[in-house]
Amino acid sequence: MIVGVCGRVAAGKETLTSFLREKGFVYLVSSDLINEELVRRGLEITRKNQQDVADELRKKNGVGILMQMFLDKIAKNVEKDYIIDSLRNSGEAVFMREKVKDFILIGVDASQKIRFERILLRGKSSDPKTWQEFLKMDARDNFDTENPMGQQTGKLLEMADFVVMNDKYLGDAQKQVEEMWKAINMMHKV
Repeated sequence: MIVGVCGRVAAGKETLTSFLREKGFVYLVSSDLINEELVRRGLEITRKNQQDVADELRKKNGVGILMQMFLDKIAKNVEKDYIIDSLRNSGEAVFMREKVKDFILIGVDASQKIRFERILLRGKSSDPKTWQEFLKMDARDNFDTENPMGQQTGKLLEMADFVVMNDKYLGDAQKQVEEMWKAINMMHKV
């Protein structure tokens, strides 16, 4: 099984991915692929550069290019279950649903206010520092209207098989993940 994870910035995808890693899933991260490309090109690792390079790769090689890169890695060890964190374009989900029989898309979301507070607390250098910067980044991440190969987190959340709302306390999100896992087991006989 391959679980694709999507979610807005600082929604708390870690809650979901930690749970699945505990279940034995192998964790793969889209930004690792993109960061390798940034380093190869001698570019600074920033959120904007990550988005720009991912958009460029999709435009040049097709919307499923990053997912195909993961499938190529996975092909060497198909008997394991995988998490891909995170899908950013709806075409990536369509690509995976066409290529992978046991693909599940799970979204994680939270309100803008809570996500901004989390961003300020985590203090990553690539994160926005002001509300205005956050809103600009969030708008591009939600749906880049100028670029069909760009960020489409909002559309992915609409396509998700399951969505975890992570805007309360950690225990609530963990309970949602456990309930979701039960439903997945019923559907896929994991």
